[in-house]
Amino acid sequence: MRILLLSHYYAPEFGAPQRRWSALVERFLAVGHQVTVATPVPHYPGGRPTRQQRRDHRVGAVERGAQGETVLRTAYLPHRADIGTRTADHAVAAADSLRRLLHRFGRREHRPEVIVATAPAIPTLLVGRVLSMLWDVPLVVEMRDAWPDLVTHVGPVGALPAEVAHAPRRSTVRRGLDWGVALAKERVHREVTGWQRSARAVVTTTELFADVLHERGIVDVQVVRNGTDLAAVPRQRDHTPGDHAELRCLYLGNMGRSQGLDTVVRAAARLRAEGVPVQVRIVGHGVEAPVLAALAHELGAPVEVLPRVPHSEVDALYAWADSVIVSLRDWAPFAWTVPSKLYEVLATGRHITALLAGEAAGVVRAAGAGDVVPPQDEEALVALWRELAADRSRTAVRDGGRRWIAENADDDVLAARYLEILEGVVRR
Repeated sequence: MRILLLSHYYAPEFGAPQRRWSALVERFLAVGHQVTVATPVPHYPGGRPTRQQRRDHRVGAVERGAQGETVLRTAYLPHRADIGTRTADHAVAAADSLRRLLHRFGRREHRPEVIVATAPAIPTLLVGRVLSMLWDVPLVVEMRDAWPDLVTHVGPVGALPAEVAHAPRRSTVRRGLDWGVALAKERVHREVTGWQRSARAVVTTTELFADVLHERGIVDVQVVRNGTDLAAVPRQRDHTPGDHAELRCLYLGNMGRSQGLDTVVRAAARLRAEGVPVQVRIVGHGVEAPVLAALAHELGAPVEVLPRVPHSEVDALYAWADSVIVSLRDWAPFAWTVPSKLYEVLATGRHITALLAGEAAGVVRAAGAGDVVPPQDEEALVALWRELAADRSRTAVRDGGRRWIAENADDDVLAARYLEILEGVVRR
């Protein structure tokens, strides 16, 4: 097949979407398919390319990717961590990719046989929709997370949040702005759901979100989980008895509003006040990083907030830890979400402190990979870590996570499943 992938995030950037699609594309090419990727010049996560990336990748360049795929580099907009400038960046990249792809595939015989447009960059879905209509080529929409619900979070389509509808004390201007934002969110929700319905197939990464989309009238919804490569993630070893006195807990990944990591900082501070030996490292990047560092300082919490590290240093962080934290806020759409980082952590064998609900919590329990506490439940987290500090044997390395990955989320299995979906769409 000739496959066109539209993605705002792609190698050589590091991140969950980049890792997912590098693994899939490698396997697509290995069995003889052709893949063209339209994606911006690398500029994640900082919002600007590094000096080396500016030298190696230019807007409009057609490159040979690391797996042998064709990569068309599109424009981008330098941005900060806020949602406004990031959304503007998504829009600029989408508009430029539409222009360049129409030019590149002007001749019918060169056009792809199937288009895959992957969120979370929502304008990317619109580009896929337009190209699908103009070229009469089937479109597969991939929803890596519970979009648009995580952006809009408005509940039933058409409903306005209660705090907007009942805000008599707010100024008229403020209430007007709130109504405008709520209506805009509802419009985004309706439009994205419409694009999902118009696609030949929708791919999600969780069973529960697939059920949600079925309930919204989307007929062909398929599940291809995020995953990991077991061969690339070493199984960790137990620490030597007496190696360290404190309970060591590690968070590795994004530090955004979605993760609710202030709960982790507050729990660690309370345990220190009790005299329970605990040490927490929060490693990564995100808009909440300075807030978390300030909170840890204010509370005197035994928490280090550290910048993201090269991938080559990740294994050393896992080796340091007794338990690895995977956390999401207590938001309804997160019950349908499984953080991509969870799959890598499962493969390490380390005990997992899971502040999760819904499908993600179910994965941890099914794998026997750790302990689950309700999201943002400070009391439950304090109680759990108090118990783990007293009985370190509960954090022993276990193999259930690796077995679960091998059966449900190994890259080879996921790529084969994805190709079945694409081949079925092309045949129809």
